[in-house]
Amino acid sequence: MKRLAIIGAGYLQLPLVQKAKEMGIETHCFAWEDGAVCKSVASFFYPISILNKEKILEVCQQVQIDGITTIASDASVPTVCFVAREMKLIGNTFEDALAATDKYLMRKRFSEFSVSSPRFVIADKNYSVDNFRFPLIVKPTDRSGSRGVKKIENPNDLLEAVDRAQNESFTHQAIIEEFISGSEVSVETISWQGKHYILAITDKVTTEEPYFVELEHHQPSILAVEIQQRIKAETLKVITALNIIYGASHAEFKITSKGEVFAIEVGARMGGDFIGSHLVKLSTGYDFLKGVINISFGHFEEPILTKKRFSGVFFLSLETKNIKSIIEKANNYPEIVEAKITDNELHSIQSSSDRSGYFIYQADKRFKI
Repeated sequence: MKRLAIIGAGYLQLPLVQKAKEMGIETHCFAWEDGAVCKSVASFFYPISILNKEKILEVCQQVQIDGITTIASDASVPTVCFVAREMKLIGNTFEDALAATDKYLMRKRFSEFSVSSPRFVIADKNYSVDNFRFPLIVKPTDRSGSRGVKKIENPNDLLEAVDRAQNESFTHQAIIEEFISGSEVSVETISWQGKHYILAITDKVTTEEPYFVELEHHQPSILAVEIQQRIKAETLKVITALNIIYGASHAEFKITSKGEVFAIEVGARMGGDFIGSHLVKLSTGYDFLKGVINISFGHFEEPILTKKRFSGVFFLSLETKNIKSIIEKANNYPEIVEAKITDNELHSIQSSSDRSGYFIYQADKRFKI
């Protein structure tokens, strides 16, 4: 029986653990116990921080794992690559993993490879935005899920936004960027030995400023074909810039009203919010989870997209309270494949952790409310 190490054990990792179990694989999950919903599903669970790469390596060597991976978690990626390197398993380099999980290092790579991306500066002691065009967007360098992200219109609000982003950051660092106005998309890709296969482009709906938390994701994109071709070309550029050779990647872009495509950030992992774990298979027929697991073991089959369906996810919050009744009556909707209320109290949303539920659909056309 193959042994797979999975870094992270929260709800976003659950589909990965379940898929591995379905494939007859022995799973070894690493994370703190708080929120570790995978603990009861995984073959073995270790209450070790996902950041403690040396301790995780020690356990993985004792167990003699055959592969290691994660999904939907930027913080887990360096540990995955570190253990893969030390055990001579399939993975990207540790240095490239750091660039793919630190927004400042990522922006520097983008500059080196002439990727179209916003102007930026690290918020160190001597930073200056004197030559920047407002509005600005402030982010932690190493978090996802919109945590600590805020748009700034007034220079007087900058210091507070930087403090907020630094407090959310694992390393207490923040990056300041010029804000790009436009529609948002993400691109799901799988790579093997440096060859990249684009699986889907996802259209996004977010909250209004200043936090821009994602409320909906939909596949396939309904943008014009020529815009989608530009997005795909930029996707290949950003993956090359970050030297993602193996496994999943999740690239986010802004498209301006003029049709310009700007790279916002890229994760060397599957997209969260059920994009990679659910929507890709629902819309294309390709089992993305299985593909990622197989790559970790050194096996790869070129993706075959067998479906052309629409799929998506809607998230529940105070701003989207109108969908609560849909979730509660999900059985009345044949399009809905999964629905759940995770918190009976609805919260005003400032990050993805403020959501109170969701529903996922598959249909012959985009689900509209």
